[in-house]
This record gives sequence, C-alpha cells and structure tokens, in this order.
Amino acid sequence: MAELLSDSEVDQALARLPEWRRDGDSIGRKAQLASFPKAIEVVDRVADLAEAADHHPDIDIRWRTLIFRLSTHSAGGLTEKDFQLAGQIEELLAAHG
Repeated sequence: MAELLSDSEVDQALARLPEWRRDGDSIGRKAQLASFPKAIEVVDRVADLAEAADHHPDIDIRWRTLIFRLSTHSAGGLTEKDFQLAGQIEELLAAHG
C-alpha cells in the first residue's frame, strides 16, 4: 500500500503543481479546454494514464470545463501516486493549450 504523505510533503509537492489545490485528503484542479471535443479527448488520455498507473481520478465534465480530483482512497489520503498522476495530467493539459 502507498504511504501517506505528511502535510509538509504535500505542501512541497503542491509547490511543483501551482494549478492544483488541496481540499482535505485530496488535491484538485479545474481546467478549461477550447471545446467539448477537446475536453473529452483530454479525458480519454487521462483514462489511459490512470489505467497504466492503476490510479484513477474523479473527473467532473461540464461542457469544456474539467475538474480533476485525486486521492489514494486505499491509504486514506494523499500519497506520491496522487502527485505523479497530477503531474502527468498537468503535462497533458499543457500540450492541449
């Protein structure tokens, strides 16, 4: 099982992901895409990343706005897995402008 990060470790990890915010035992980010099809394309690519990592985010789709939320439920909070996937999502979003 993944090890929970301390508050200090979470703060350090969030410093590398300025668009992400902590909300209790999870981190989240809102992203606005150019169109609904672009948003769905990003969701499809995140699904591939999540399957490869065996770590699945909650994703809320509202037209062209996506809201991602990550937490390691099996560990009861935030682990390195959350920040690794958040970093991959961030790279994907940057590539999609």
